[in-house]
Amino acid sequence: MKKLNQIFSLLACCLMMMAVAIQRDGKIVGHDLTEKPTETVSKTDSIYTESDGTIVVNTTSLGQKITGYGGAVPLEIRVKNNKIVKVTALANTETPEFFEEASALLEAWNGATVDEALKKEVDAVSGATMSSNAIIGNMRVGLETLQASGETGGTQFAGLQNLLKSPKLLIGLLVVLMAAILPLFIKSKRYHIIQLLLNVIVLGFWCGSFISYSLMVNFLSNGINVWASLIAIVMLVCAFIYPLFGKKSYYCQHICPFGSMQELAGKCTKKKWKLGATTVKWLDRFRLLLWAVLMFCMWSGVFFAWMDYEPFIAFIFQSASWIVIAIAALFILLSFFVTRPYCRFVCPTGTLFKLSQSSK
Repeated sequence: MKKLNQIFSLLACCLMMMAVAIQRDGKIVGHDLTEKPTETVSKTDSIYTESDGTIVVNTTSLGQKITGYGGAVPLEIRVKNNKIVKVTALANTETPEFFEEASALLEAWNGATVDEALKKEVDAVSGATMSSNAIIGNMRVGLETLQASGETGGTQFAGLQNLLKSPKLLIGLLVVLMAAILPLFIKSKRYHIIQLLLNVIVLGFWCGSFISYSLMVNFLSNGINVWASLIAIVMLVCAFIYPLFGKKSYYCQHICPFGSMQELAGKCTKKKWKLGATTVKWLDRFRLLLWAVLMFCMWSGVFFAWMDYEPFIAFIFQSASWIVIAIAALFILLSFFVTRPYCRFVCPTGTLFKLSQSSK
């Protein structure tokens, strides 16, 4: 019965998040729930020619399964005399700070022929890897469609190709697998500290990989590009599936980069503030109330922007706003005196994990 209750709790949380995805994007795993059959756009409709001979490729439908951190990143590619003259980003739900950093790539293909652009190796912008890969993926699918008159063969392996070409993603995958497996068998405190450091340095600052509301809503709205999202998939398994086998809060304790940074900060001093049982009780209630208010805001469609201010984003400091960095710095400072303060008393993402693990 306890395990069945956990499964029901997990399903309930999934349904709540699906409701958020539908409210924000009107989609579930890439299926547009608002689109009428007669309004379906075909691939050939995504390419048209203007009066001056400029060919315009719109990747809205072509690249709908190619997502960045917060959602799909459609592009408009303008080609004249077989040369790319301009690439423009269309409306998207990507996290603004990440996309602003990655948008520097939009000029990388200007002046190249279609063949040259397809062969060109463009590196992701540091600090905005997922947004960058989404732009690169949209360029490839758009140009391949243009070149092959609607055939986009091979693009489903783009994520695998990017993974194999990227030492950052391969090392990040290794670190997250270590965090997902080794603590199950190794109980050494020394190893635990090493893993915490790897989580912060590799998963946090280098790869910018973590679970947040923005990431989960993106996956529910647009689906998951498996090869490009392997690190996130491992994290999600640890957050939602491990608790079904008795490993509650596994992601928060062993993988989350921000949680790891708070724990490391806490180890720097032995003197901690003493929080009474009543204080802890009220802080727990505040955390649950905060989560309920934020969820209601999203269900009612009035305040999705709060997702862009979760302190995890501070790891992408090249792109993060000063407000996010300040929030993250405040909680790291508090971590010297209170054990994992953000994790225990604020984190909306962690609250969702906790509710999904409930066996009551």
